[in-house]
Amino acid sequence: MSSITSARVLRPVGTAGKLFAFALDVGRGLFRRPFQWREFLQQSWFIASVTIIPTALVAIPFGAVIALQVGGLIQQFGAQSFTGSAAVLAVVREAGPIATSLLIAGAGGSAIAADLGARKIREELDAMMVLGIDPIQRLVVPRVLACMFVAVFLNGLVSVVGVLGGYVFNVVLQDGTPGSYLASFTALAQLPDVWQGLAKALVFGLIAAIVASYKGMNAGGGPKGVGDAVNESVVITFILLFVANFVMSAIYFQLVPPKTG
Repeated sequence: MSSITSARVLRPVGTAGKLFAFALDVGRGLFRRPFQWREFLQQSWFIASVTIIPTALVAIPFGAVIALQVGGLIQQFGAQSFTGSAAVLAVVREAGPIATSLLIAGAGGSAIAADLGARKIREELDAMMVLGIDPIQRLVVPRVLACMFVAVFLNGLVSVVGVLGGYVFNVVLQDGTPGSYLASFTALAQLPDVWQGLAKALVFGLIAAIVASYKGMNAGGGPKGVGDAVNESVVITFILLFVANFVMSAIYFQLVPPKTG
């Protein structure tokens, strides 16, 4: 019983080690040639097509909720003129990257895991290795770069739509002043906030693609194993994304001093 218990306890550690080793293999594959440009463009278009509409729809309530919550809180302190700046900070720093990461992991990542898992159970990956083709360099690297590429642009979409949604709800529901909302953008926000949001989106896309690819390429047990791999990839990605978000936010606040109004 003790050996079984220890094996269960150490299993997550072994999985984490294998995932890290897989990430290193992907990193080495980035510099191998030839690069699969066609696969990269196809995967970028596919990931964008399955995520862009849900991202735009999610960004509107994100911006609205932030504007309502922040606006109501700021009004209690009599600082209505900072509503726009606070809403922009919340969307650009946190809401944009988080919404992007959830949709990249839920839509794009699950599709990657399902595709590679299906190839695994059909023994296509084994056939590629027999032919001397590295599946990581041929299939995984283009998908990882496609996820990172699309995540950056989706983050910009979420930020723009979220800020516009916050503007509409602040002006319509909270009787805010349009000029005051727009003029306060630079009161607390600064350019490094934008770069932080882009960096988060880039890292989140990397994490989602690597986890999805790892679970897909290690799927087993037939179609049920592919489904289990998809579910596990989404859950693991969500956990890692929130951990990475906390770490990156903590580092950012230590390196970049906040701007005072």
